[in-house]
Amino acid sequence: MRASRFFISTLKEAPSDAEIVSHKLMMRAGMIKRLGSGIYTYMPMGLRVIRKVEAIVREEMNRSGAVELLMPVVQPAELWQETGRWDKMGPELMRVKDRHGRDFAIQPTSEEVVTDVARTELRSYKQLPVNFYHIQTKFRDERRPRFGLMRGREFTMKDAYSFDRDVDGLKKSYQIMYDAYVRVFTRFGLQFRAVAADNGAIGGSGSHEFHVIAATGEDALVYCPTSDYAANMEAAEAVAVNATRGAAAEALSKTATPGKAKCEAVAELLKLPLERTIKSIVLTVEKDKPEDKEVWLLLLRGDHELNEVKAGKIPGLANYRFANEAEIVEWFGTPPGYLGPIGTRKPVKVVADRTVASMSDFVCGANEADFHYTGANWGRDLPEPVVADLRNVVEGDASPDGKGVLAIQRGIEVGHVFQLGTAYSESMKATYLDEAGKPQPLQMGCYGIGITRILGAAIEQNFDDKGIIWPATLAPFEVVLCPMGYDRSEAVKAEIDKLYDALLAAGVDVILDDRGERPGAMFADWELIGVPHRIVIGDRGLKDGQIEYQGRRDTAATPVPLADALAFIQGKLA
Repeated sequence: MRASRFFISTLKEAPSDAEIVSHKLMMRAGMIKRLGSGIYTYMPMGLRVIRKVEAIVREEMNRSGAVELLMPVVQPAELWQETGRWDKMGPELMRVKDRHGRDFAIQPTSEEVVTDVARTELRSYKQLPVNFYHIQTKFRDERRPRFGLMRGREFTMKDAYSFDRDVDGLKKSYQIMYDAYVRVFTRFGLQFRAVAADNGAIGGSGSHEFHVIAATGEDALVYCPTSDYAANMEAAEAVAVNATRGAAAEALSKTATPGKAKCEAVAELLKLPLERTIKSIVLTVEKDKPEDKEVWLLLLRGDHELNEVKAGKIPGLANYRFANEAEIVEWFGTPPGYLGPIGTRKPVKVVADRTVASMSDFVCGANEADFHYTGANWGRDLPEPVVADLRNVVEGDASPDGKGVLAIQRGIEVGHVFQLGTAYSESMKATYLDEAGKPQPLQMGCYGIGITRILGAAIEQNFDDKGIIWPATLAPFEVVLCPMGYDRSEAVKAEIDKLYDALLAAGVDVILDDRGERPGAMFADWELIGVPHRIVIGDRGLKDGQIEYQGRRDTAATPVPLADALAFIQGKLA
């Protein structure tokens, strides 16, 4: 490719609405152009990166045995109504009507459509297992689109769906796809981590997320450096800080704590460690009749934070909301800040975090303004609680596998694999006939990669003050040739054209900058765009029979004999 025949539109400054590093650099490098809120045109430079991402994904999907098809962006509402997701998805699902008034969804994902394919095409056990995938545009009507391609409304995704006879078959298909994802992200040249995850709105029984490691990542990843344990914060298991509960050593005492509504303030007033206090969180579960609603009291140690996903998994709390102040006063007799499990005005369901259940002589609210109990103990002062894992883990917690302590790093989710089981096949009556001729529900798996999100994640992991630093496999071009005086020196033009032709013949993805730009402007463009390898040829170097090579991460150029240029570049690419 010659730069004069390509489209390069770099900017010195990012637009004011660009927020994070990847958003700013992609805008400045001319890779994307904003059309509307969360909607971007992929410009030629950015599209080249997207196509390279797609190529790697497609090769590994095919290698794994998956079969490519293409499902529509616009999908009939009836399919989504069969699974109940027409209502469950909420406002993120973009709904439209055709000229006849019929409802359609602009798909955020394709479980319903692929299950419809399966129920009409997969009739016998002899056709299983099978895995269909496609790379397609998706749309999610994000409430607050931001961060460029990281959280846009329209994006490109690879989603795959496996169909098996039984759970054992599903687990095998899942492992095949998990291994394929490891190969995909390894080939991308990115530092990544696979972590156990919560299934969320997709449903199913088990899943893993794939995260690109980046200090700017939105997600907290929990892992044990001395074992294989890894999970996202939502799914990371928090073990009790104390293995056993100590014996009661203090009497229960109602203690004045005027104006001290926070655990930190109470601990400071009483000159006790924050770890001796308990915080109370009140949840409400609505019932068919307003008078039947339930109020729950969740207890965590004062320095711990509630994990809302874990709370939603407690039997009876699937559809909880946080209680309002009127409900809190009705059930506890006092406004928030002095709540506790002892002496509530009306019965509440108490659930204690594992760490709280192992505490003794703790401090909790007395359900009276300006008062707390000290010296509270389970069994003696209040009944033994229902115990559950309620909290977010913190750095230094014991690993659930018993093989060390936990560490936390930031990551950007770019892939997710799910064991769906029969969540969709049962609701959509997708069955196959087994050896006995009896219908059985198909066991499904679901596997997604955010194609366009990879670009933002890769940049968040790989950049400096000059611009993007692409891994070679993702870069829009592998090599850029920068001639000094291409339009003025016949010798420079002849040698760089010769090297350009040789690189093309060798299959190298190379661009020759023949625009006649000044060296400083030319170098700045390619450093901003992030091409990994740069070759400079000028009259001065040619007199000595040399060219200059500089890798994108190198601090200085390296002289290379002109005669060795092709072999040298091929060696760098290898």
